[in-house]
Amino acid sequence: MDSLYFEDAKKGESFRTLSRTITEADIVNFAGVSGDFNPLHTDQVYAEKTRFRGRIAHGFLSLAVASGLWSRLGIIDGPGFVAFYGIEHLRFTKPVMIGDTVKAKLTVTDKSERGDVGLVTFRNELVNQRDETVLALDLLLLLNRRKPPSV
Repeated sequence: MDSLYFEDAKKGESFRTLSRTITEADIVNFAGVSGDFNPLHTDQVYAEKTRFRGRIAHGFLSLAVASGLWSRLGIIDGPGFVAFYGIEHLRFTKPVMIGDTVKAKLTVTDKSERGDVGLVTFRNELVNQRDETVLALDLLLLLNRRKPPSV
């Protein structure tokens, strides 16, 4: 997809990303980068005794993977994109296990003008291979306008 500008975003419009499988290496590397070595992520024997019955991916790893998937859409690349404005209503709704394959579904839910840029809200759901939502959030992006507002 080409870069998305404020005027291009239509309420109700949806986007789907490609998918990506969560690997052992993802979890180990994320633990190293983040410093989060919680045994739910790094200790198989411990994790097998929990409600999850095995190691799970870090919630913030799932969020980082979602961000990478958004980038592959082209929405947050190119001249239309200005900046991330924020994340609201973030929920980790199901665990992500090693071997799960996830993809993101984004839907434009709101738009507002902010001078020479626009604020666009996307409802984002990261879903696994069973189409179960594992992460949900509202993503707020500042996007350039194709035509600057009249002064």
